[in-house]
Amino acid sequence: ANTAAQLAVGLCGTLLTRAAHVHLKERRRLVIVPRESPLPTTLLRNLTTLSELGVVVLDAAPPYYLHPRSVDDLTGYLAGKVLDQFGVPHRLYRGWKAPEAA
Repeated sequence: ANTAAQLAVGLCGTLLTRAAHVHLKERRRLVIVPRESPLPTTLLRNLTTLSELGVVVLDAAPPYYLHPRSVDDLTGYLAGKVLDQFGVPHRLYRGWKAPEAA
């Protein structure tokens, strides 16, 4: 929550927030995965601000509909979702595909 707040208001107190601000400044892809749960209102506001600035806010919710069999399945899914945002090919999970039209 602290990092999201710093990013939302433009503070660069750490190497992490400075790197994130450079990405924002140069309009590079920036993905954040907040781990807070439940999400307090202040964090939701900060995440909204970041989303409006072009940041991808990726939820860390586990994909139980994929019937994971291990913690590795859960972490692999989340890592795969992050890699998807950058167009990096992987085999961490099989994504959903729409049925082909007849």
